[in-house]
Amino acid sequence: AGDTSLSRIEVQHHHAHVASCLADNGLDQEVLGVVWDGTGYGPDGTIWGGEFLIATLADYERFAYLRTFPLPGSPKAVREPRLTALGLLHEAGVEPSVTLRAAFTDRELAMFHTMLKRNLNCPRTSSTGRLFDAVAALIGLCTHNRFEGEAAMKLEFALPKEPSNEHYTCPEGSPLDWVPLIRELMADVELGVDCDRISVRFHNAMVNLVVKIAMQADRRAVALTGGCFQNRYLLEQSILRLRESGFEPLWHRQVPPNDGGLALGQACVAAYQIQRV
Repeated sequence: AGDTSLSRIEVQHHHAHVASCLADNGLDQEVLGVVWDGTGYGPDGTIWGGEFLIATLADYERFAYLRTFPLPGSPKAVREPRLTALGLLHEAGVEPSVTLRAAFTDRELAMFHTMLKRNLNCPRTSSTGRLFDAVAALIGLCTHNRFEGEAAMKLEFALPKEPSNEHYTCPEGSPLDWVPLIRELMADVELGVDCDRISVRFHNAMVNLVVKIAMQADRRAVALTGGCFQNRYLLEQSILRLRESGFEPLWHRQVPPNDGGLALGQACVAAYQIQRV
């Protein structure tokens, strides 16, 4: 656009996700957008991804978000969930378990601890996708991604076949503090609790968070969008729990919730802004 006479309309990444979900449902109204993905640049200079937005096609307001944590060696941490897990534990003030330590050499551990301590090449993120990656690494399911989303997929696939209402402490506060959840999870790791029970407790805590913030935001319609909602359990349980609590959940049916549906949202926001001129 800078080299032509075309005008440029900037659309924030996570706002576009909400707009995409609205368009997919044929709606133009205010919603609470639960936008959970791996990476999206935030206007505050951090990497967003654990967002709750009060949004319309015209605009958005960041209502709540997950507590940020450092990503040592980013973007390497995106490819190596072991690094995401290390950053998460550093933020929580928790020592790495034997399981996580086994994924590093002593030299690597020393180097990354130094990076975290000095805040060198450690951008901060609120990303739910990175949180899922970190949990997968913490319980030994995946320390290196061979393809995008592998760690989160393995965490989903580790869910038990039988339903369970077990859950860790739901993040709360402003920003939403996941540290108590991670401390409980690490205690289970130390006790040798099976991965399926840890996975379902984590998933259920995140579903509880969706409902908790929906109640606080007091918006009837709740749009579930972003790559994390490719997780079938997370999506279906969020829909079920929201309906039980009197909300109207919206989700993707014709376009994907991940970045594959982003262009639609960008186009809808841009079209809305052009019409207002």
